[in-house]
Amino acid sequence: MEPILKARNLVKRYGRVVALDHCDFDLHEGEILAVIGDNGAGKSTLIKAISGAVTPDEGKIWLEGKEVKFHSPLDGRHAGIETVYQTLAMSPALSITDNMFMGRELRKPGFRGSVLRQLDHKAMEAFAREKLSELGLMTIQNINQAVETLSGGQRQGVAVARAAAFGSKVIILDEPTAALGVKESRRVLELILDVRSRGIPIILISHNMPHVFEVADRIHIHRLGKRLCVINPKDYTMSDAVAFMTGAKEPPQQAVAA
Repeated sequence: MEPILKARNLVKRYGRVVALDHCDFDLHEGEILAVIGDNGAGKSTLIKAISGAVTPDEGKIWLEGKEVKFHSPLDGRHAGIETVYQTLAMSPALSITDNMFMGRELRKPGFRGSVLRQLDHKAMEAFAREKLSELGLMTIQNINQAVETLSGGQRQGVAVARAAAFGSKVIILDEPTAALGVKESRRVLELILDVRSRGIPIILISHNMPHVFEVADRIHIHRLGKRLCVINPKDYTMSDAVAFMTGAKEPPQQAVAA
């Protein structure tokens, strides 16, 4: 079956540094694909190339079978690819609703919206409440409370809910549990599985091997700027994955061809 998101021969150079070296990538419908690799392996550059944050020097990307060329993250977003970065990219002083709709605010219908540019706060609040409820996040009492009053897990939840609300085709999560405690990490993992159950495929970048092996359907191992192999977490151990990632062990041929 044709992948929903596919890349072939991606190359990205920064001066003499080759961040992506003829890298391939495949994401299938309805799956959680984990991307793992050592620091400096090129994972971030790969994700940025796929989402439009950087433009590759060479190579092609296809979304739903059509070749795409993104020149900015907005291009990726308009195509239906939402990214939740580790930094969350939220404004702490603004409300949950304002953060959900940042850059895509709804205006009131008719003259008041088109000419007077008035925002439709009620519609935005209703939408935000609905999306948070869908994902079981209505432990948040007030949709208008400032994001800085939320816990780390709740903030991550709002960021994932925002991505799920607007990311119609693909969601990319960059280290979603990195700064969270055990309980909050568990909630975010449940949230990831919940989003996947709605049919939205997810790319999960993580250093946390137990989390990767718990939720991923397949694991893309990135090494020295390219895809080394793709493994099924049911067939390999965490030690195997780390050994492939660090070069201590050669991956089997069928995994390289995957």
